[in-house]
Amino acid sequence: MNILILGSGGREHALAWAIRQNPKCDRLFVAPGNAGMEPLARLAELDILSGPAVIGFCEENAIDLVVIGPEAPLAAGVADELRAAGILVFGPSRAAAMLEASKSFTKEVCDACGAPTAAWARFDAAEPARAYIREKGAPIVVKADGLAAGKGVTVAMTEEEAVAAVDDAFGGAFGAAGAEVVIEEFMAGEEASFFVLCDGTDCLPIGTAQDHKRAFDGDAGPNTGGMGAYSPAPVLTQDIQDQVMAEIVRPTVAEMARRGTPFQGVLYAGLMIEDGRARLVEYNVRFGDPECQVLMMRLGAQALDLILACAEGRLGRMTVSWADDHALTVVLAARGYPGSYEKGSVIRGLDALAEDSFRMVFHAGTARSDGQIVATGGRVLAATGRGAALADAHARAYALVDGIDWPEGFCRRDIGWRAL
Repeated sequence: MNILILGSGGREHALAWAIRQNPKCDRLFVAPGNAGMEPLARLAELDILSGPAVIGFCEENAIDLVVIGPEAPLAAGVADELRAAGILVFGPSRAAAMLEASKSFTKEVCDACGAPTAAWARFDAAEPARAYIREKGAPIVVKADGLAAGKGVTVAMTEEEAVAAVDDAFGGAFGAAGAEVVIEEFMAGEEASFFVLCDGTDCLPIGTAQDHKRAFDGDAGPNTGGMGAYSPAPVLTQDIQDQVMAEIVRPTVAEMARRGTPFQGVLYAGLMIEDGRARLVEYNVRFGDPECQVLMMRLGAQALDLILACAEGRLGRMTVSWADDHALTVVLAARGYPGSYEKGSVIRGLDALAEDSFRMVFHAGTARSDGQIVATGGRVLAATGRGAALADAHARAYALVDGIDWPEGFCRRDIGWRAL
């Protein structure tokens, strides 16, 4: 098969690494990709938000399957245009991608199907939102309704902090994503991520993970897109996974089908777990980053078989073959992230690293310039280890980190602390 992956981050590098291992993959393209993917795939300059551009590329290169990595092409309806052109695609329609693109849409779906989640209210003006905060008190959660690149959520521990978040959203801090806000009750507990493939009818759980959102050790500092992750998540016991499938995921998928917008792709359920039960925090409609890195490290070549079955509507006949192993990834980010940071610094030492199925550095924000690898983003690399125990995966990941010479970068040194 000829396969095209859309995206340029660590998630897409991990997908490319897993897919490339499968003998079904003949030629692999990534658009636009990054410097780390060059040994695996042919990189293509392509507007991934343009359905016609992606379709044209697929026709020119006899592409059999398109795997859409990030949320923006999904929200732009690229999957719809590919399906209309008869091209096999992994990823939900624009209508189904509303489960990520609109917080209030997801809440309405949860209410319709009885899925347990936080109490909520939606506002399109600041003053009623401020009044609601004063009525409910803190802690409370304020979310920009639309896609804000992972930055539109404030877990406010004081009313003042919540009001400031409302003012930021309506003041344009998140662009069009903040034109409406959703305010939710604060949920106590432990957060974890649950990944389920859906083909519109059938659902197949493919793994659990826990992410570290805060920038610095000890869960200090600002929220980020994720500074590291590990899989599996011990807090997501089999009983809780069964509860999530029965009360949250399957009812959601059934409700989406009932609305005439069946969900096909990966449904990433962010969960809050307390007293042995889970409630939904939010859905994403693509693999998480950096959670994808640990999932792909554990799934390996079978990832393509599962993705293909999902795209072809035959998930009901598939099973996941799990090794009894663990994976852990550490994000190396540019100093200053998630605020302002410098681009263009040189990263050395990558060529000397020993990489195999137990240790890989996935690139997220890199490019090649004058023969050197340079940083082009906020989150730049994901050093990932796998092992029989989480401690083994942790040791391998941090051995990779210590082999990278990049003074302009930083990472957390405590990834996996909850489980370790």
